[in-house]
Amino acid sequence: MEILLDNIDMRILRLMQENARISNVELARELEMAPSAMLERVKKLEQKKVILRYNAQVNASLIGQRLLAFIFIKTTDGFGSPVTGPALAKIPEVQEVHNIAGDDCYLVKVRTADSAALMSLMRNEFAQIPTIHSTKTTIVLETVKEEQRLNIPDSQK
Repeated sequence: MEILLDNIDMRILRLMQENARISNVELARELEMAPSAMLERVKKLEQKKVILRYNAQVNASLIGQRLLAFIFIKTTDGFGSPVTGPALAKIPEVQEVHNIAGDDCYLVKVRTADSAALMSLMRNEFAQIPTIHSTKTTIVLETVKEEQRLNIPDSQK
């Protein structure tokens, strides 16, 4: 299902992505529209699942989640199997699960307090998923850029 978005929709998305707490009135003022028209547009973007949810970005290190790691996983189940991906996604420390092309089947992003917590995660959670054949873990030493924002074009082509 293709959803066409116009320039105004794209501007709304850029502004909301910059500040999800922006008020409807402020959006309307920024785009020189009536607040009622703005509210309707935002509701449509939500209904069409263009806007999925509103989040607060939390500083991971300030809440004790200082270790970031990426784990490449090989599995015994087939590509796109309904077993491994959903099992990984249920683990709270797992932030992202990607089914990937190449030698490995999944790339998983995890955050833990430290290396001991990462080891516990691997032993107590990952080891319980019977379809995981092997893992290769890369620990991040420094994050130069970490961004959830999308580069929103002026309009759809």
